[in-house]
Amino acid sequence: MKTNQPARPARATRAYRRGLIASLPLLAKKHGTPLFIISKTLLLDEVARFRALLPRVEPWYAVKANPDPHILKLLVQAGLGFDVASIPEIEWLLESGARPERLLYANTMKKPAAIRRARKAGVTTTTFDSEYELQKIARHAPGASVLVRIKVPNVGSVVELSLKFGTDPGDAVPLLVRAKRMGLNPVGVSFHVGSQCIHGDNYLESFELAKIILNDAALKGIPLEMVDIGGGFPIRHFDSDEDWFATMAPVLNLELDRLFPPPVRIIAEPGRAIVGPSAILVTSVIGRSIRNNKYWYYLDDGVYGALSGLIFDHAHYQFEVLRKGPPFLTTLAGPTCDSLDIISRNEELPELDIGDLVYARNIGAYSLAHATRFNGIPPAKAVLVP
Repeated sequence: MKTNQPARPARATRAYRRGLIASLPLLAKKHGTPLFIISKTLLLDEVARFRALLPRVEPWYAVKANPDPHILKLLVQAGLGFDVASIPEIEWLLESGARPERLLYANTMKKPAAIRRARKAGVTTTTFDSEYELQKIARHAPGASVLVRIKVPNVGSVVELSLKFGTDPGDAVPLLVRAKRMGLNPVGVSFHVGSQCIHGDNYLESFELAKIILNDAALKGIPLEMVDIGGGFPIRHFDSDEDWFATMAPVLNLELDRLFPPPVRIIAEPGRAIVGPSAILVTSVIGRSIRNNKYWYYLDDGVYGALSGLIFDHAHYQFEVLRKGPPFLTTLAGPTCDSLDIISRNEELPELDIGDLVYARNIGAYSLAHATRFNGIPPAKAVLVP
């Protein structure tokens, strides 16, 4: 297993990004478009950055963010753990060389058959948020280690994840007691503050709730050893965005150390924070028109492809071009025969021609993972670059 790499100086990363952008025409000529470029350098930079910002926290990558085989193999080699939500995700990781004990089955609603298959594969740690789920786990994976997932504040997060998951914090300890009586091994508490969380108070309030549960569980003879603080760590989609993660991290570190002294393990489930900045989508202009006195450009990828995050992830991307010229108010649309497939109505871009490239950075998460084959149009080709 590789040791932790130090975070690179920001100027080196900026220089690398400039070189990568300059290489887009050659990569597009070689591979065609739409092209989903995954940068090994940027991916490992984000791993190092996460570890530097939260040194106490073990990153367990949320596979759902992007399960591309290149990404999984690199993160296995980097020594990460993994948050998995299905049997296929487990199988992909085992094929990539991950050890089963480094996988957390972090789905609180699992099919009985999936619980049995995970146990057979050696994945024996999972989350739950109801007694019904405990009953399934106890029956199909006796002796499994379990974390209770609690409902926590998701104020201001782009995607609220406590709407669907998490038991009320007041019910957590009774459920842990119930788990122990069923022959399971209660080991911890988990929560998620919501995707793209820019309100640090969500984390701080959740830490306090988890601490209360740890204290109460200990009084009931259940010493918990792990706190899973979930994901939600925000990335910058636009150059002008504030680096909220770096701003929040010092306070999070202080509170983690204050509330959870060793030997309590702190893990997290970053998805976007690891993979989001690592990829660039490159598309080509395949058609153009003027509608209502505004330029319209039709690209060879859209909301049914790698730009699916515009719908499913509430994402906003910064669309850029290599061509120079005065900007015009522009609409970008995708290649399918559906009027939903409009990418953006308010871009300021120079006049483009057929074949010109339009690209979006910071698109590694919840993009290609959602892509479909609507109209028979295949997803963008994923390519790994150094």
